[in-house]
Amino acid sequence: MEVKDANSALLSNYEVFQLLTDLKEQRKESSKNKHSSGQEFPTAMKNHKLTKVEKLQLLNHRPMTAVEIQLLVEESEEPKTNTSDDVTMDEEDPA
Repeated sequence: MEVKDANSALLSNYEVFQLLTDLKEQRKESSKNKHSSGQEFPTAMKNHKLTKVEKLQLLNHRPMTAVEIQLLVEESEEPKTNTSDDVTMDEEDPA
């Protein structure tokens, strides 16, 4: 069945059922040929030392920058820089 003009006629329940069945079959066929990115993510993260919660947050939020990753991962590596304030505080310490 083809709908030539969507606004010109109403669909019966059977026609809607057929359309949904066809779409479901097409989706099954297309998913057989493709690997879901949701399945690739756990295998890619297997070697990293992250908790299950952190992996789930990364999967759900899909961070794009290093800052976003640092906010999600509790023990992420942060670049440490020495500022001039740190040096002067160490020099002033009388101990």
